[in-house]
Amino acid sequence: MSEPENPFVARNVAALRKTLHKMWRVLLTRGPSKFQFWLIALGIGVMAGFLTVLFRKSLEALERFSYGADDGTRLHSYVQTLDWWWILAVPIMGGVIIGQILHHFTPDARARAVAEVIEGAAVNEGRMEHRAGVASIAASLVTLGMGGSGGREGPVVHMAGVLASWVSSRIDADGITGRNLLGCAVAAAVSASFNAPIAGALFAMEVVLRHFAVQAFAPIVIASVAGAVVSRFYFGDITEFIVPGSGVLAFYGELPAYLLLGVVSGMVAAIYMYSIFFAEDTAGAAMKRLGFPRWLRPVIAGALLGGMAIWYPHIIGVGYETTSAALTGKLVLHEAVVFAVLKVAAVAITMGGMMGGGMFSPSLMVGALTGLAFGLIATGFFPEVSGSATLYALAGMGAVAGAVLGAPISTTLIVFELTGDWQTGIAVMISVSISTALSARFVARSYFLTQLERRGVRLAAGPQSYLLSMNRVSLLMRKPDHAKGAPKETCWEMIDDGIYIDATATLEVAMPIFDRTGVLFIPVVTLGKQGEEPELLGALFHVDALQAFNRALSAISKEEHS
Repeated sequence: MSEPENPFVARNVAALRKTLHKMWRVLLTRGPSKFQFWLIALGIGVMAGFLTVLFRKSLEALERFSYGADDGTRLHSYVQTLDWWWILAVPIMGGVIIGQILHHFTPDARARAVAEVIEGAAVNEGRMEHRAGVASIAASLVTLGMGGSGGREGPVVHMAGVLASWVSSRIDADGITGRNLLGCAVAAAVSASFNAPIAGALFAMEVVLRHFAVQAFAPIVIASVAGAVVSRFYFGDITEFIVPGSGVLAFYGELPAYLLLGVVSGMVAAIYMYSIFFAEDTAGAAMKRLGFPRWLRPVIAGALLGGMAIWYPHIIGVGYETTSAALTGKLVLHEAVVFAVLKVAAVAITMGGMMGGGMFSPSLMVGALTGLAFGLIATGFFPEVSGSATLYALAGMGAVAGAVLGAPISTTLIVFELTGDWQTGIAVMISVSISTALSARFVARSYFLTQLERRGVRLAAGPQSYLLSMNRVSLLMRKPDHAKGAPKETCWEMIDDGIYIDATATLEVAMPIFDRTGVLFIPVVTLGKQGEEPELLGALFHVDALQAFNRALSAISKEEHS
């Protein structure tokens, strides 16, 4: 016969259960308190760290399966020992898998990455596509493990963003909380990927949130540190690249050379980004003109990459082996130039072929090769006033990556965390600042923001531009039965004169109409089929549109300065 349950314990267990249930209801209905939010940030940081580790382990396993590579940091050394037909076949097989994944699980057969995380933070209250996001992560994994040319940081950032979006949906987070959770997840992912917790936190605020609000700083730092701790538990407290410490910077006399390197790196970064956009446009037009199915696009890209890799296996995968060779000065001038050109072409083919992958690691490789080539020339012409060519490789790595990502602060800190040398950090900062400023004259501030601009999401100009697109006309209009609505007769007269707006439009479309016509209101209609009259739904008043825009600007300003 069982002993009777202790009534004191039973009462306390019941009280604890009731308290936890009440806390969960408060969390769902009112959002988390500051302390609760920090605990959630810690949890997201830990989970994002584990997901990053899982992605790296999965990538290593796939590289081992595809190429027999036991060490992913020496991938091209393994690839160059294989038969040519296998080097060609692996990216083609990868393209087939990627094409099927994206064709069946995304609406546009396009892999998502960092740009979608930025868009989610800016216009979707920290929410992202879950189904398409998971498919994109799988496609990027196959891309990097089976012959594609890209980086792993973009996919892990997107993976962390999907995690944060899922948590935000579960706790019904408001816009500020959702964006901050997204920043926490991204910080942890970057921190775990590079073992750089400081740079991870700043990357999240500089690139994803695009502000440095105090209220977001503490939870993002907590998450970033958590991600780094998880990564160090599996991989140890080591940096991604082994940077030689023997280089000497002839500090003041050599700074002008780093200014010039910044100019060169900015031009290289602009060419790099334009090459990708050209490949995307050309491939899209060709596929449409030839009538090929969309799933075939990654297959064709895989065939091109496999053909290049037969002679130049350096283009495959993340490219850390070649980057390390550049940073340690193991390449001669013509190798640095040729590998940089081929890597740009390979990344353009990968992205143009909709294969997935990130931009961070390739830009580091292209930058290191650019800096090494510049350094070899500079030290050759002025050996008496020049330091080591490898320091130029380090500065070039940061300069090109900072310009491509639009992240001069966090990129400089990543390089500084790799070296711990403040003089080198200052030289890198000079090159990064010049290259970022120069490349921003050719693109919309960064590769990611230019991607979004090309899709009609205008974030580069600031909130005064993109907030208009977040307010739909149908939610702001006054219906015909409104006490202060527009007269129906006047609305129909305006419609006959061609002054009206569709109900699905946003203020981005409406405000230019107000400016052009000077009217007090615009009729809102639902357009019918050809030959049918539109249906009058109401009218959008200029004063209502201005008030909505002002409220949105005030809210974003309050968030950024809180």
